[in-house]
Amino acid sequence: MDISGVTTFRLAAVHPELVRSFAAIETGLPGFGLEMLADVTNGGAWHIGVLAAPGIPEMLLAGREREFLAGYAYPAMCATDGAITDQDVDEFTRTFARPDGFRGASSLYRSMLQEGDEIRELAAQSRLQIPVLAVGAGSGDFSHYTMTQVAEHVSAVTLDGVGHYAAMEAPEALAQALLDFYRTIDA
Repeated sequence: MDISGVTTFRLAAVHPELVRSFAAIETGLPGFGLEMLADVTNGGAWHIGVLAAPGIPEMLLAGREREFLAGYAYPAMCATDGAITDQDVDEFTRTFARPDGFRGASSLYRSMLQEGDEIRELAAQSRLQIPVLAVGAGSGDFSHYTMTQVAEHVSAVTLDGVGHYAAMEAPEALAQALLDFYRTIDA
């Protein structure tokens, strides 16, 4: 889920009748610390600001999508050798190289830096009452930390030795964690 967790959190908070459970995979929320990931003065990632700035991704990354992805993004955030193949990089490069290819990512990062007050207010009005699984990777428990602030019933799983791209790096372990979680809901 990652950064799209904000959108799915909104759905679950505003329309709880539509959602039976919530899986937060490497997910944070604005207003609950996610903005810190963009604070380069305190160890945040520079690419968030670059991608959030209107027009900057197109100016700096157009024609360099592969270099950005293969030379920075995947090596910096992936902890599993061979998890992201050249074929994967080719496909992501093809997608981001299209006209407006960075628009979705840019818009999500931009909103992440602007929605903190709104998400905090929404969480205060309607804490999630559904079962939540917070999946963290590597040494981080950011998903668990965030979800315990906005939900009542939170379980946590950490995928050891895995970087940020949990679904690509450890698909079997992630699938097992999700299946175990869903079995508890169905029981």
